[in-house]
Amino acid sequence: MTKKQKNVLIRIILAAALMIILPFVPVEGYLRFGLYLIPYLVIGYDILRKAVLGILHGEVFDENFLMAVATIGAMLLGVYNEAHGMEGEFAEGVAVMLFYQIGELFQAVAVGKSRRNISALMDIRPDYANMEDESGNVEQVDPDDVEVGTIILVRPGEKIPIDGVIVEGNSTLNTSALTGESVPREVNAGEEVISGCVNLSGLLRIRTTKEFGESTVSKILDLVENSSMKKARTENFITKFARYYTPGVCFSALALAVIPTLINLFMGNPANWNVWVIRALTFLVISCPCALVISIPLSFFGGIGGASAKGILIKGSNYLEALARTKYAVFDKTGTLTKGVFQVTKVCPSESFCIEQASGSNTRIEKLCQSETPASKGEETDKAKSQSFELAGRKLLEYAAYAESYSEHPISKSLCEAYGAAINRTVVSEVEEIGGHGVTAMVDGVKVAAGNAKLMARLGITPEQETGTGTIVHVAVDGTYSGYILIADVVKEQSASAIAALKASGVKKTVMLTGDNTAAAKEVAAKLGLDEVKSELLPGDKVEAVELLLSEKLPKENLAFVGDGINDAPVLSRADIGVAMGALGSDAAIEAADIVLMDDNPMKLAIAIGISRKCMRIVYENIIFALGIKAACLILGAIGVANMWVAIFADVGVMVLAVLNAVRCLRYDVKME
Repeated sequence: MTKKQKNVLIRIILAAALMIILPFVPVEGYLRFGLYLIPYLVIGYDILRKAVLGILHGEVFDENFLMAVATIGAMLLGVYNEAHGMEGEFAEGVAVMLFYQIGELFQAVAVGKSRRNISALMDIRPDYANMEDESGNVEQVDPDDVEVGTIILVRPGEKIPIDGVIVEGNSTLNTSALTGESVPREVNAGEEVISGCVNLSGLLRIRTTKEFGESTVSKILDLVENSSMKKARTENFITKFARYYTPGVCFSALALAVIPTLINLFMGNPANWNVWVIRALTFLVISCPCALVISIPLSFFGGIGGASAKGILIKGSNYLEALARTKYAVFDKTGTLTKGVFQVTKVCPSESFCIEQASGSNTRIEKLCQSETPASKGEETDKAKSQSFELAGRKLLEYAAYAESYSEHPISKSLCEAYGAAINRTVVSEVEEIGGHGVTAMVDGVKVAAGNAKLMARLGITPEQETGTGTIVHVAVDGTYSGYILIADVVKEQSASAIAALKASGVKKTVMLTGDNTAAAKEVAAKLGLDEVKSELLPGDKVEAVELLLSEKLPKENLAFVGDGINDAPVLSRADIGVAMGALGSDAAIEAADIVLMDDNPMKLAIAIGISRKCMRIVYENIIFALGIKAACLILGAIGVANMWVAIFADVGVMVLAVLNAVRCLRYDVKME
C-alpha cells in the first residue's frame, strides 16, 4: 500500500469503530447528530472537498457529487426526523460514505497491483553507463551522453544500458523483463545485445550501435507509457455513457423527490415528502456509475499489464479490443515463422563460369587435361573438373558475399558467413539494393548482380534451371549468368504449435506471404499446416494480398499481420492489427506495429489473442452485471422496496465485485510450446 492508501485505511478503521460504538451512546437530538458527524467527516471530508471543487470547475455530475448529495441529504433528513420524534438516518449516511471509501481503497489497491505489473518494465531503465578511459579508469555517465560506437563496460549484476555488439567477454543474460522468458541467454563476443537485459556473470565490453533514445529499452518504455492514451471503443462508450447517465439520474432523483409530493398535495393527501426524499437519496446512491467507470478501464489496464509480463507489448486498449476479433492471421516467412538463420547448402556455378575460372587462373588444371596416358587422362580430367567446379564455386560465393556485404538482410549475412574470410569493403562500390529483387554492385571493377529470378529478368539474363528446395540466389558477373547459390532457412520450433493454437482459438484462415521462391514457400507452408501461401511477392504485392484478404472478411472480423522486416512496415500499417517481432525485428516494423512480440515467438500471437478475449469477456461481464443489478435496484428504490443498505450494496458491493472480476485480467495461464 502507498502512504495515501494507508491513511485511508486508518480513517476507515476509525470511522467503523465509531459506527460500532455510537449506537450504544444514550444521546438524542442534535447531540446525536453531532456525534455521528464526527465519523462522517473523518471518512468523507475528501469526497466533500472533491465535490465542491468539481462544482467550482464546472464538472458537477460525477460520483463525488452523487455521494455528497446522497449522504448530506441523509444526514439532514436524520436531523428532521429527530426533531419530529422519529429515528434519524445518521447511521445510513455515514455507512454510505464508509463503504464507498472501502470500495475506492479496494480499487486503488487493485489498480496499483496492475500498474506494478507494467511498472516492473520501468525497472529496465538503466541509470548509468560505464565508460573506460585510456588509462583504464571507469566513469559512470548518463546513457543519453553515450555516442554511437563508444565502448562501454557492463559488470555482472548491471543492466545493459544501450544496444550494441559485444567486442570482448562472454556472459549469461537475464532477458525476462523484456521477453517474459525465465531461461537465461548465453552470449559471446561478436553477438548483438539489446538494452534492458541484466548481465548475470561475466564482464562485457560492448560497442554501442544506437543512441540511448533509439535503443530497445527506450522504445519499450515509450510504448508502455503511451499505451493508456489509446482507448478502446468500449472505454470511450463508458466515458460518454457516464457523461449523460450521471446528470440523467440526478434529475430523475430530483423528480422522484418532488413530483409524487406535489401529486399528493394536489390530491389533498399528506405530502410525505420525507418518504420521497429518502427514496430519491437511495436512488442517487444506487445510481453511482463507479462499477463501470472503474472496472472497465481496470480490465483493459490489467490485460495490457498481464500481456507485458509475458513479453507482449500492446500499444493501447483499442488494439487489445481489436485483437479479440481476429479471424485472419497473416504471416511473413523469414524471421517470423522461420528463424531467419540461413545456411548455404549448395553452390552451383554455371559451366561457362567454371571454364572461365579454370582457364583464367589454374594452369595446373590445364596440364592435368593434357596427360599422355588415356586411362590416367580420364581420371585426372575428372579430378580437374572437380577442382575447377570447386574453384568456380568459391569464386561465385566470393562475388555474392562482396556484393551483399552492405546489406543487413539475413540472406546477405549468411552469404558472408559462408564465405568465411574477411571482406574488404573498399573494393565494393555502386551498391544498389532493389527491394524484393536483390543487389547489384561493382566488386573490384567487375559488375556483380545477386538476387532472385526477378532480378535476372530485370537485367535481361536467363538463369539456368536450379535444383533443391530453399532460397535461390542467382549470380551474374559482367552481365553473364554465372550460377546460383542455394540457401535453406530453419523453421522455428514454435511455429507449428502457433498455427495449431490459432486455429483452435477460432481463427478462420492462416496465410503466409513471402518474397521467397514458390518451392521453398510451399514446403514451409505444408510443414506448418497453413491454409494459404503466396510467394515471390514484392513489398507492394504483400499490401495488395492483404487488401484482397481484407475485402473477403466480415465487417466485425479483424486481420492481423505478423512481420519483422523493414519491408513489412507498409503491410503492418495496412492490416487491422500489425504485430511485429521485437527482438530481431527492424525498428521500422516495430514503429509501424500495434503489438510487439518481444522474443520473436509466434506462439505469443495466440497467447495475445487469448489474453484479449479473456479481457473482453470480463469487460462485458462487468457491464451486464453492473447495469443489471443497478437497473433492478433503481426500480426497487423508486417504489420504496430497497432501502439505503440495499443502495450501499448496489453501489459499493457491485463495484467491489466488478473490480475483483477485472483483476482476473492480470493472469493468463498457458502452456508454452
